[in-house]
Amino acid sequence: MNIGYGFSSTMTAKPGRGDELIALLRRGLDEGNPATSEHCIVYLFSRSASDPDVAHIIEGWTSEEDHHRIFAGPEAQAIVAGFADLLAKEPEYTDLTPVGGKAVL
Repeated sequence: MNIGYGFSSTMTAKPGRGDELIALLRRGLDEGNPATSEHCIVYLFSRSASDPDVAHIIEGWTSEEDHHRIFAGPEAQAIVAGFADLLAKEPEYTDLTPVGGKAVL
């Protein structure tokens, strides 16, 4: 399956709340949540090695339309709402289109 739309983002939690940020990102993998959609090809999140309150996320989707449609649903909106009180600042986004690679977790 080809990735037609993707982005990377950096999220910074309020001081000492990095574990909560990772837990919220992990919820995206729960049954019925966005990362389990057939349209989500890549969902990878990691923690900064130098700052435990910073997370980096890479997502790849079949299309931008599919991404927006999935994120308009109630499951995704519940996760998005969880970021409001958790983040120290607005996430930083960079658009991208993955063209190759490998992930073994």
